[in-house]
Amino acid sequence: MATVKLWTDAEADAHPEVKAVFDDIRATRKSDFVNNFWRGLANDPAHLKRIWGQLKEIMVAESTIDPLTKEMVYIAVSVANGCSYCIHSHTAAAKAKGMTDAQHGELLSIIGLAGQTNHLVTAMQIPVDAQFEVKG
Repeated sequence: MATVKLWTDAEADAHPEVKAVFDDIRATRKSDFVNNFWRGLANDPAHLKRIWGQLKEIMVAESTIDPLTKEMVYIAVSVANGCSYCIHSHTAAAKAKGMTDAQHGELLSIIGLAGQTNHLVTAMQIPVDAQFEVKG
């Protein structure tokens, strides 16, 4: 159960600043679907607009990292942070961008290995090798 109200389309339509973001989400994604994350953020229209703007700048705008890789990184960070909602939504987005079942399986293997080795190196407090330090 959400800890905040999830705005309906009718409620969003009655608030121009929320309606503008919801309309932009629909236009950007070429879909009528506005997911619950944005509906929850609508309780603070300024925050909704700011977070949507950041998402568009980082996840949607052209960059040196392709859209599928961005989604896969988002999945890995969501797993590390324990965000079930984000794991589900970004897995769906990655699949929509062409992630295969084989890629998903390999991604999960990498995430699992990275988590394991991160915990081990943290537990052992291994110092960073000098050659890995950024010089400059």
